[in-house]
Amino acid sequence: MELYVGMDVSLKETSICLVDGSGEILSEGTVISEPSAIAEFIKAKATGAVRIGLETGPTTTWLWHELRGLGLPMICIDARHAKAALSLQINKSDRNDAVGLARIMQCGWYKEVQVKSLPCHEVRSVLNSRALLVRIKRDLGNQIRGLLKNLGLVIGKAQGNVFTRRVEELVAENPYLQQAVRALLAVREKVSREIADLDRKLLSLTRAHQDSRRLMTVPGIGPITALAFCAAIDDPARFRRSRSVGAYFGLTPRRHASGEVDCCARISKCGDTMVRNYLFEAAGVLLTRVPQWCALKAWGLRLVKRIGFKKAKVAVARKLAVILHRMWRDGTDFIWSTKEAAA
Repeated sequence: MELYVGMDVSLKETSICLVDGSGEILSEGTVISEPSAIAEFIKAKATGAVRIGLETGPTTTWLWHELRGLGLPMICIDARHAKAALSLQINKSDRNDAVGLARIMQCGWYKEVQVKSLPCHEVRSVLNSRALLVRIKRDLGNQIRGLLKNLGLVIGKAQGNVFTRRVEELVAENPYLQQAVRALLAVREKVSREIADLDRKLLSLTRAHQDSRRLMTVPGIGPITALAFCAAIDDPARFRRSRSVGAYFGLTPRRHASGEVDCCARISKCGDTMVRNYLFEAAGVLLTRVPQWCALKAWGLRLVKRIGFKKAKVAVARKLAVILHRMWRDGTDFIWSTKEAAA
């Protein structure tokens, strides 16, 4: 008899439900959210289960890898897809969610989510920390500018140490502003040092990662963007077609087709926001700062004349994602001109 298991995971307890091939509930229970306790319950109640499903969440990566290591056929599904199915239930509870997940496993109405490796998540943690510090530094700078602007003091364009000197000059004769601004400046300088430290660590990680170094041969792609792209994809073989990577990062337009209506809206903005922003910035660098000619830049500049700069940057960002994946999968460097391609 085929058995299917659904798990609704919380930080303290996990609700587990076991159903047969017809969707009939055979067993239910609640255990602590530890891999050993979950595995012990499943092996006692559902030996030989065909599929064991859980939805994405804060502890999903840890539990999935641990339970996979114990020999259980784990399947992770998107929490949005699970919510769409579980919302049909009248009452919302952990027990009912476990039952619903078990029946999703039984009927096969799901799309499995790729669970990234643990080393990949470790690199992501460094990238996320740097991105958070960059946002904090930007917010501190905007707060200082806002405080001074209220009194008619405009900093203007200034970065790094120039920003600090300019602020000190403007508040030199106002003791109240000095008290308000110097504390923010001190924190901003500390955050800047931490960002520089993380940049050095990320640069060393990129140098040790052969695939990231190869992706940096693409114009506009720096070490942080290349490392973030590799950490977001993890395994290039998971995409059968490279053009699917653009949709994975939310760089393709939404489509609504119903009856006689068929329209394309703005980009979906699904997937990894950080990598999507990095690709968008890389597209801007390619179109405005890279002096050397290449077919990709020429294509982007033609789009700028036809649809505008911002939309062209989005299109170039999507093209960059496709090119990066194909280079990674084929193990090739960036081709600058058609002459190189012919050779």
